[in-house]
Amino acid sequence: MRKLFAGLAALLMLAVVAQFYFAASGAFSTAPNDEAFRPHRALGYVIFLLPVLMVIVAALARMPGRLFGMTGLVAGLTVVQVVIAVLARAFNDTGDTSTTAGQLIFGLHAVNGLAILAVTGNVVRQARALSRPAATGRPGAVGSGTALPGPAAGTAQPAS
Repeated sequence: MRKLFAGLAALLMLAVVAQFYFAASGAFSTAPNDEAFRPHRALGYVIFLLPVLMVIVAALARMPGRLFGMTGLVAGLTVVQVVIAVLARAFNDTGDTSTTAGQLIFGLHAVNGLAILAVTGNVVRQARALSRPAATGRPGAVGSGTALPGPAAGTAQPAS
């Protein structure tokens, strides 16, 4: 189950990186905004649903609470993305042709996207670490039952 979670985390990271690509391609497209940003908008739904699925998998796999919370945070930050976009559109409808408050608010969309990228990177890193098998089978590994070379704990060494 932990390997499944790590695989979903890697898929989420791929989706977040692709989201930045679709945002840039939409921004530089000559098509109307609704059409240019369609892939970006569609992938946004995936970026919301995937962490929700991951939270369920994390609960079943009994992942640590911090990882569980960070995964939920990605879904929450995705909701914030939608709120930022709606607020920006609402402030853009004032009719002012200079730099509008909507444009300034919409800048937070990119900043929040970077936060999503950072949290997702943390989730991927921790999920990969937890999905690796324990290192207890190697000789000399801590907890393997094999004594490490050197004096036993609590014994005095002769002075040189």
